[in-house]
Amino acid sequence: MTSHRIALIPGDGIGIEVLPAATAVLDAVGRRHGFTLGYDTFDWSCERYEREGAMMPADGLDRVRHHDAILLGAVGRPGVPDHVSLWGLLIPIRRTFRQYVNLRPITTLDGVAGPLRDAEGVDLVVVRENVEGEYSEIGGRLNRGFPEEMAVQESVFTRAGVTRVLDYAFELAAGRRGVLTSATKSNGIIHTMPFWDELVRERALPAVSWNQEHIDALAAKVVLRPREFDVIVASNLFGDILSDLAAAVAGGIGLAPAANLNPERDFPSMFEPVHGSAPDIAGTGVANPVGALWSAAMMLDHLGHAEAGDEVRAAFRAVLAETPVRTPDLGGGATTKEFTAEVLNRLGTAGGRPRQA
Repeated sequence: MTSHRIALIPGDGIGIEVLPAATAVLDAVGRRHGFTLGYDTFDWSCERYEREGAMMPADGLDRVRHHDAILLGAVGRPGVPDHVSLWGLLIPIRRTFRQYVNLRPITTLDGVAGPLRDAEGVDLVVVRENVEGEYSEIGGRLNRGFPEEMAVQESVFTRAGVTRVLDYAFELAAGRRGVLTSATKSNGIIHTMPFWDELVRERALPAVSWNQEHIDALAAKVVLRPREFDVIVASNLFGDILSDLAAAVAGGIGLAPAANLNPERDFPSMFEPVHGSAPDIAGTGVANPVGALWSAAMMLDHLGHAEAGDEVRAAFRAVLAETPVRTPDLGGGATTKEFTAEVLNRLGTAGGRPRQA
């Protein structure tokens, strides 16, 4: 029987509540498909930062380096600045483990009403460059506290970094509908974005129809005509913004998954819902687990269990499409555990169909 070792980082807030839902579903589908998942849990979080002065221990990355994958809940806590939690945990994991592709599938789900009148049939993927671009460490502050105080932040776009994410995006598009959109702003950003555009032209595949859109116009078109898009490839900042925007178009970021991928598999990849720690509802037991379940399904795909991943997606989609069970963010009254129980019921037979009484 195939076995995988998973590093669990519940984190903060509702992350602690949605990861048990994900592991319960993973264990159930694993039994059906003949593989097992073993879990090692790490308390790396803002709570740990407040207690010990660091999001994770000094040897934290070495502790998870040899796991098959990382499953993250959420990170963030009132009182701890966001840049502390991000740069103390998520960014070191992404960069040390060369998780240079951030993959964000955006799909409308039957039974979930989105904010748009006509968003049915949206099925796109945002491929975000995940380790360089606008989120570099180069820069600093000068003359703090004086009238001439200044801050400098440098963007870093390397040929190696841009081409590898473009290659991934074009290959992904070739296996989907064969349409790719590149997000740019080369009419206003004079160096990095023209460089990005040049590399898009160099790496384009003949089998893929592609175009480029300025990020401001693209954001509007994702709202106005989301069904036109298949694969969108973008720099770190542009991809970050676009993926949350597109998730809202599809019904809300509580539903959205993400994968931080090291495509070469030299290091573990990390999977996480993008809803954040939601301190306003943390501890109430009503967090929406769909983002975590979807992220877990993406992890199964990455581990070589695509059929099992499809069953997980079919199960939570069936609950939303065929039952009134949904958490309060989707207009229902179900708890996290109640929604998860319905998903587990759908996994009772092949294809995510409900077991017979």
